[in-house]
Amino acid sequence: MTDADRSTPIRVLIAKPGLDGHDRGAKVLARGLRDEGFEVIYTGLRQTPEMIVDAAEQEDVDVIGMSILSGAHMALLPRVAELARERGLDDVLIAAGGIIPDADVAKLKGAGIAEVFGPGTSIGQIARYFRENARRQR
Repeated sequence: MTDADRSTPIRVLIAKPGLDGHDRGAKVLARGLRDEGFEVIYTGLRQTPEMIVDAAEQEDVDVIGMSILSGAHMALLPRVAELARERGLDDVLIAAGGIIPDADVAKLKGAGIAEVFGPGTSIGQIARYFRENARRQR
């Protein structure tokens, strides 16, 4: 890690895709990542894949983190990864968390979701993963 890496916080976008109205976990994660030294942008509820990728592009983020509990993960998360690729955001790490069946994790990873965090994953574990895997743009 260079001095520049230490002085510029990793920028993380936290988003709630789809019609999922439960955002307590996303808000706790956003605050926890801030406490860990990340710069966090929280987009709020009911974001479309297009809105998420627009925000990621505008905010020049290193990581897109999505929290989903609605069961629509197989439709929404791959679409975010596809749009990010189309817009040249190949260097942005895309991760997800929430209620996602184990059987779907490999399919999501194949679609471009780098990691899927299940219930009980600590903020420290997520922060460590982001630090080790985010490709710094700056």
